[in-house]
Amino acid sequence: MKIGLMGTGLMGQAMARTLFAADVSIMAYNRTLEKLDPLKQEGIEIADSPSALVSSCDCIILMLADATAIKDVLLSSETAKQLSGRTIIQMGTIAPRESQQLQEQITAQGCDYLEAPVLGSVPQAQSGSLQVMVGGTQQQFDQWQDLLSHLGKPFLVGAVGKATTLKLALNQLIVSLTGAFSLSLSFVQQEGVDVETFMEVLRGSALYAPTFDKKLKRMVNEDYSNPNFPTKHLLKDTRLFLEEAKSEGLTVSSLQGMETVLEAAFDLGLADEDYAALFEVIKSHKN
Repeated sequence: MKIGLMGTGLMGQAMARTLFAADVSIMAYNRTLEKLDPLKQEGIEIADSPSALVSSCDCIILMLADATAIKDVLLSSETAKQLSGRTIIQMGTIAPRESQQLQEQITAQGCDYLEAPVLGSVPQAQSGSLQVMVGGTQQQFDQWQDLLSHLGKPFLVGAVGKATTLKLALNQLIVSLTGAFSLSLSFVQQEGVDVETFMEVLRGSALYAPTFDKKLKRMVNEDYSNPNFPTKHLLKDTRLFLEEAKSEGLTVSSLQGMETVLEAAFDLGLADEDYAALFEVIKSHKN
C-alpha cells in the first residue's frame, strides 16, 4: 500500500520523514515544488501534480493550510477523476462544517473520507508522539489506526466534524493561555519583579501550564525564529474558532481581543515567526 502526503510545510515534512523512517511506502506533493527538494534528497518519492499523487496512492493524507487549498488541489476536475476507490485522511486544521462538506464532496467521487487533526507541533511529529484525534466510523478507525500510530496516539472522537471541533477547542486554549501568560510576564518585567521568582511561584501553583516554560525563553530573548507553529496559522485557527463559536451563541469577546493581538503581530512583520511573537504586541508601550 502506498500513502500519499499532500502539503509539505513544517508539519508535513516532519510527518513525511517519520512515516518514511517507519518503512511506510510514501509519496509527497506540495504546490510549491521547491519545498520538496529536501525530501527528494532523502529518498522520498515525489509527485509533480496532485493527480499524479492520487493516481499512484491508495490513501492520501492532507496537511494543507485550509479548506480552500484542499478543494483547489483535490477537487479539480483532473484530480477528482482519480479519487474513486481511495481514502482521504484530512489532518490539517479546518472548521467542522468544512470537514463535513468535504466529506460529502469527496465521498460523492467514490472515495472514503475521515478526519484526523493532531495536537502537537514539529518536535512531536518528528518523534511520532502527536495526539491524533480521529473523526470517522469505528471501522475507519480500525482500518487506519496502525498507519496513524506511526505519527502518535490515535483515538476516536466521534463522527466527522467532532475531531475538528476538539482540535479548534484545544487551539483556542493555545492562544488564550499564551496571551494570558504574556500579559503577566510583561507586567512583572515592567514592575521590576525577577522573572525566575515569578516562574518559581507559578510552577508551584494550580495556575501553571507547561506551555509557559516552552515559550518563556523565546519571549525573554525576543527570539521567534525557526517556528514550530507560525503566528499566521494561529490567527487562521483563531478566526475559525470565532466563526464556529459565534454560530453557537457563545460569548467570544476575550478571544476577539487575542485576534486583535495576532493581527497586530502581522503588522509587525511577525506572521511567519513563532506564535510566541504575540508577546511583542502585548509588551509594547505603543499598543
